Amino acid sequence: MAAARSVGMEAEVAALRGRFAAGGTRGAEWRAAQLRGILRMAAEAEAEVCRALHADLAKPYTESYVHEIALVKSSCKFALKNLKKWMKPQKVTAPLMTFPSTARVAAEPLGVVLIISAWNYPFLLSIDPIIGAIAAGNAVVLKPSEVAPATSSLLAELLPRYVDGSCIKVVEGGVAETTTLLEQKWDKIFYTGNGKVGRIVMASAAKHLTPVVLELGGKCPVVVDSNVNLHVTAKRIAAGKWGCNNGQACISPDFIITTKSFAPKLLEALEKVLEKFYGRDPLRSSDLSRIVNSNHFNRLKKLMDDETVSDKIVFGGQRDEHQLKIAPTIFMDVPLDSGIMKEEIFGPLLPIITVDKIHESFALINSMTKPLAAYLFTKDSKLQEQYEAAISAGGMLVNDTAVHLTNQYLPFGGVGESGMGAYHGRFSFEAFSHKKAVLVRRFAGEAAARYPPYSAAKLKILRGVLKGNLGAMIKAILGFPRGK
Repeated sequence: MAAARSVGMEAEVAALRGRFAAGGTRGAEWRAAQLRGILRMAAEAEAEVCRALHADLAKPYTESYVHEIALVKSSCKFALKNLKKWMKPQKVTAPLMTFPSTARVAAEPLGVVLIISAWNYPFLLSIDPIIGAIAAGNAVVLKPSEVAPATSSLLAELLPRYVDGSCIKVVEGGVAETTTLLEQKWDKIFYTGNGKVGRIVMASAAKHLTPVVLELGGKCPVVVDSNVNLHVTAKRIAAGKWGCNNGQACISPDFIITTKSFAPKLLEALEKVLEKFYGRDPLRSSDLSRIVNSNHFNRLKKLMDDETVSDKIVFGGQRDEHQLKIAPTIFMDVPLDSGIMKEEIFGPLLPIITVDKIHESFALINSMTKPLAAYLFTKDSKLQEQYEAAISAGGMLVNDTAVHLTNQYLPFGGVGESGMGAYHGRFSFEAFSHKKAVLVRRFAGEAAARYPPYSAAKLKILRGVLKGNLGAMIKAILGFPRGK
């Protein structure tokens, strides 16, 4: 079975390489047509996509549209608007050393690329990278996550109806199918998910020297100063945590750091906001996504039931295993060596860690692996500058959470264990392109000094040229030293 699957996949990849080699994906018209097809798909299949997301995650319709469908539309429109500009070679300066010449940087497609997407935003995280790959002129294989089966099945059905199926393929399946895909030679692999699988992807890619983009995650900190607008801060933290797939998001706030004196006020504000958002019985709220499956539910349950943190719950804690729902749950001052502070939570649990002075948060954050996002709430511009300078993270947002990824002019990606490479907007195009250096010279302007037989006179001219001496450059261009 495995051998047959491998042979079949090799044939699929070979067919895609044939289409790419024939130039099927390179033209601007083809690229634009595929992008327009995706845009139509996002518009026409809105209800189907939202039903699939609800089946996989009980994701509210509003979140499905705003956080997935609308962002796909935005990416598509942005790529269509800028496609010709991105494809146009960029002229760069040609130095006097190569006079007369012209120089440019040409973006060329990489070839056949593999995109492995995640289950938490299964529509957005499948289609958004495809937009970049298509805009850059590549043939694409998409492997949707089997953990979101309804969306995976829908993508396999929808995409061939709207894009060129001879150049853009969807492969469904689980670990076996993904393993077979990773055995093939690709020109780039784009993976969204966790660090454990990211290491497997990277190791497989290394066998073929294939470059990778790894969109991973990490523990995204939220530092809250005491001078903030408390109500707005609480709403924005809640929206970024529980309003983003009930905490199942790579940029979801993972823990809060604030001062001991301010923590009770922040907790009270969060309690009021959460009751307003989800009612007194949040397990019955249709505005709160469920946990994706029983494995993840049990993982979160284990974090909650850890004897070192179970008595630290100060809000929430309700759960319903049958519905796979866990209410927004806040902890106060859990031990830093507890499980909930050692791994990415990826769920509706939010610890608050207190410090005496807000600047103590810097050392705590820097003692951990670099996060995908780091958040700060403050009115203090000096603290903001210090935070920006001191904290390394994939992205940083001041006085809000999560919304930085909506800016098409900003790169989205991790650093260190939160990932490598970035995308969105032009960065998506560049992620799937090779920047080819092109220098074009004329036959005039021969410099005799560069050719053997070498001499002291030639070396003197070359030394001057390399130092940028104008006189030496003129002599070289005029062919000095002559007859030597």
